[in-house]
Amino acid sequence: MRDTMPMPRVLYDVVKFKGGWNQLTPTLDLPPGFLRDVQNFECEPTGGYTRIGGYERFDGQVAPSAATYTIVQITSFTNTPTLGQILTGNTSGATGQIIALGSNYLVLTLVSGTFTSTEVVKVGTTTIGTATILAVTISSLLNAQYLNAAADVYRALIGAVPGSGPVRGVMSLVVSGAEKVYAFRDNAGATACILHQKSGSGWAAVTMFNEVSFTVGGTTAPADGATLTQGANTATIQRVMHQSGSWAANTAAGRFIVTTPTPGNFAAGVATIGAITVTLSGVQTSVTLATGGKVEYEIGNFSGQLSTRRIYGCDGVNRGFEFDGTTFAPIATGASTDSPKHVSIHRNHLFFSIGNSAIHSGPGLPFNYTSTAGASEIAVGDTITGFKGLPGNQTTAALLLACQNTLNIMYGTAASGSNPWNLVPYLQGGGAYDYTVQNIDRTYLLDDRGVIDLQTAQEFGNFLQSTLTQAIQPFIKSKRAILSCSQVSKDRGQYRLFFTDGSGLYCSFASGKFLGCTQVQLANAPYCATIGETAGGDETLYFGSASGGYVYQMEKGSSFDGANIDAYCTLNWNTGQSPRLRKRYRRASLEIQGNFYVAISFGYAFGYLSSEIDQLIPLTYESSFSGGAYWDPAVWDAFVWDGMTLAPTEVEMTGTAENVQITLRSTTDYLYPYTLNSLILHYSIRRALR
Repeated sequence: MRDTMPMPRVLYDVVKFKGGWNQLTPTLDLPPGFLRDVQNFECEPTGGYTRIGGYERFDGQVAPSAATYTIVQITSFTNTPTLGQILTGNTSGATGQIIALGSNYLVLTLVSGTFTSTEVVKVGTTTIGTATILAVTISSLLNAQYLNAAADVYRALIGAVPGSGPVRGVMSLVVSGAEKVYAFRDNAGATACILHQKSGSGWAAVTMFNEVSFTVGGTTAPADGATLTQGANTATIQRVMHQSGSWAANTAAGRFIVTTPTPGNFAAGVATIGAITVTLSGVQTSVTLATGGKVEYEIGNFSGQLSTRRIYGCDGVNRGFEFDGTTFAPIATGASTDSPKHVSIHRNHLFFSIGNSAIHSGPGLPFNYTSTAGASEIAVGDTITGFKGLPGNQTTAALLLACQNTLNIMYGTAASGSNPWNLVPYLQGGGAYDYTVQNIDRTYLLDDRGVIDLQTAQEFGNFLQSTLTQAIQPFIKSKRAILSCSQVSKDRGQYRLFFTDGSGLYCSFASGKFLGCTQVQLANAPYCATIGETAGGDETLYFGSASGGYVYQMEKGSSFDGANIDAYCTLNWNTGQSPRLRKRYRRASLEIQGNFYVAISFGYAFGYLSSEIDQLIPLTYESSFSGGAYWDPAVWDAFVWDGMTLAPTEVEMTGTAENVQITLRSTTDYLYPYTLNSLILHYSIRRALR
């Protein structure tokens, strides 16, 4: 009987996708699930790498991602229409814009009315055909493409914030049970900065009122909404800004924000508010904003009432401000150069930074910056780059004063009293870039050496090894000088940095643990970014563009405002824990998770890309994640899994080498996020390397 050669045993190497991006750790010291290169993926809190969500332009009109389509099937085409034309039902009067054509059907969006199944449909006076009962079956791929085509139509209706230059600030505030979004942009002639608000018809300029100073107040404080009268001239007081003195002592002074008086202007002299008498310092002046700057803000409440939850902000060019969604009220701190750059609300004081000084109001008095009211100025000896309140109890909660070259923490509860402010140096020689100080579970910021966890910095000092981004130091060095802004996503546990070239860094955390970071590349560079929430508490994320004037909502849609999301991740070289043994690779099993159609290019390289080994062309594999998902039989073996959003993708591999490196890629404008969870490599051991 002839002896037979035994078949080599097939081994299986499970690669779990976690750890994030690492440019520096030696190959054999790094688990194979780490990334050597990445773009537009993020570390998933529950494990795996997720293709990031899209973003879309925003102005308050119907979102592109909310677009839908309707299919009208016809018996046959009498005349063939072109894309973009308006189809009309001859009987129903229904209309819709044509976005795609099938062999015997039309795909419409912006549909008004309901087409019937027996009517003639026309474009203008030209008959296209006769409608019939819908019997078309749409694949997951076509569904994704039609939704994307519908989104393109809705996208074209959304406008930029009027004006010129970058969007200088985006703000979100819940007003009267609904989220309101506001945006700052210089006007077309770059002579003033204008505040706009979203609306059902696009961006609308917010009405700016007037301010008029009073130097002597009556014995009773007037209320917002009261009428200011001087002779025949009257105006409504939008905001009473009490800046010094006492109403009870008849020494109150400050400013009123008022509507335009009618029939004429105010003048210096006595005026009345009902029975209250005040003295005006002169004619009212319009509230205007100078151009330039970048808006930073916090939401605070100095009275404890839900209706007094307001925005407090600054931009480094103009005075600080309070805004409640209707009344924009500039705040005067009394500083010689009154153009604060950073803002914080801490222990019921409103803090502003001006150069190397932290100036704060009296407690509960956001407009009063006099020492008799409890206000003070704190000099820190270095340019302040950000504030952030740190967690703690009533006696330990503190305020971080981040500077260019130092980090300081201020303890205490007030400028004077039993527990006065105590400014303590926290980290010398290490500081923060402007607009990078953020809180998630801890406080994070960007220093020259990388992203710092404030708690880690305290334990390990100002060393490269204490940064979260030590492993991607080449990236940090190349980008830190072009930092633009930062953002957090609480839902995703992410600290995000954005740069002027459109690139970004996503650092992910879960339960206080650093999961890793990844690189993103957006089609539109952010100039400013913010986090908001709906009245129901759902997170909303926005950024204002550095050019073009658009505000974009993030985690929306399948594209970068209509552009492809080019995403890839390249894993570390995998030796199967046997770096000197050649292995014959047979196949791989890739676990993918998602809810929509997915098409992924699977590529691999052998033996450190050795020219002595054949390197194959990547193949594309498609997955249709939906209620009953299926493989496209034209691409791979056909099989069905019922109602599942998680399943393995079997991929053939051919080649022999001591190691392999996998690259996964997708590039379209119609793929929604999907997650790559893990990979199982099938291989057999061959001989040792010689």
